[in-house]
Amino acid sequence: MSDRSPFLRSRAIRIAAALAVDFVAGCSHYTPLPLAAAPPLAADLHALQRRDAGLPPEPLSVARVVDLALANNPDLKAARRRRAVAAGQTRQAGILPNPQLTGAFLPLLSGVGSVPAWNIGLAQDVRALVTYRSRRRAATDSEAQVAADIVWQEWQVAGQARQIATDLIVNANSRASYVGAYRLLAARNAKLEQALAAGNVTLVTVAPDRVALQAARSALNALDQRQLALTHQLDALLGLAPDVVVPLATRADLPPFDPAAIRAGLASLPKRRPDLIALQMGYAAADEQLRQAILSQFPDLVLGTSVNSDNSRVVNGGPNLAVGLPIFDRNQGNVAIARATRLQLHEEYGTRLAAAVGTVEAMLREMEQLSAQLAAARADLPAAQRAATRAEAAFGASNLDERGYVDLVSNRFIKEQDIMTLELALLDRQIAIQTLVGDGLPAVTLPAADADAMPR
Repeated sequence: MSDRSPFLRSRAIRIAAALAVDFVAGCSHYTPLPLAAAPPLAADLHALQRRDAGLPPEPLSVARVVDLALANNPDLKAARRRRAVAAGQTRQAGILPNPQLTGAFLPLLSGVGSVPAWNIGLAQDVRALVTYRSRRRAATDSEAQVAADIVWQEWQVAGQARQIATDLIVNANSRASYVGAYRLLAARNAKLEQALAAGNVTLVTVAPDRVALQAARSALNALDQRQLALTHQLDALLGLAPDVVVPLATRADLPPFDPAAIRAGLASLPKRRPDLIALQMGYAAADEQLRQAILSQFPDLVLGTSVNSDNSRVVNGGPNLAVGLPIFDRNQGNVAIARATRLQLHEEYGTRLAAAVGTVEAMLREMEQLSAQLAAARADLPAAQRAATRAEAAFGASNLDERGYVDLVSNRFIKEQDIMTLELALLDRQIAIQTLVGDGLPAVTLPAADADAMPR
């Protein structure tokens, strides 16, 4: 026996060392993650992340701007990290609770005993096992809610990118009309000012032209201010440094728009729209939390076994049972909170669903009104253009005074600007509706375990 003792001790040491190495290897390790020392903004388009290979073609289409926004928006980058947090919480909820190991060694200090006493016990919380499946389902539903919330935020960013890029393109195309109106009135006003200085006209004659010139200048300045603000908004949306000019195409390429198909698809909107799916998953998680609260009304129950030896070498062993007496706390408070939370989410979902459908219907009706107004404005434009063309010819032949010429040409510019304003309002409504129904936008992908989950 003595010959085997060194071998056994060596083997035991090797096993203990292997177990220690495995334990250390399985533990997580700390690594520092310093904060950014400078704003993480890209200096130009080529520094942006792209979903496909190669440099972004220039000028950028609206669809290309949307792709760059989805890949580079700073808020989206931060939001997507929430998915990893939710996945970690789901993983933690799927881990069984650890059993508890207790022990004691009691050396003999005095008395009739002859050896030290000792005891060792192993116990498991049974109630934690009872609520295990419900906790895991609730965590999975919460992870699905986070995933849907992130996709909803992606929809909002994509909608903003579409609207900003479209507004920039339409405003850039309409600027020539504003400049033409301002130059025409400026030339007219310069002549009137010379005539006023020479005493050939009165101030009453010049005043209306001054007012018209100031209005044209204000309209042009407002357009330029709007363009600069939109440029800064687009830079922020793409994660670019301020004042980076994003070259855009001359036409807004938006997804096809079919009002009839959108109305027909409203019935399936709760299955497609991320914010509604997120509320469904949040409701399912709250329902599971109510189940947990109800299950937790039952007393705490800890089962285990223990072995002990007293100072006279008498060894005892057997099962242990610890039961909490539900005299004061029967978890009634948590049940009430969970029940109220579920009811609150139930009402929020109904309100959000009604608002989602109602908003789309209202915007479709607004688009019908804008379309009718745009059609009327377009019908009036040819007459205004013909009148302006004839006025130019008559003025060149000295058959029309300058005031009449300016009025007729200005009327053409005003009609053109009205049409562009209506077109932009119509496009803004279209973009808003397509954002609300998800035309051409990412779909929600739920965790595989609950891909078919619905409120229980």
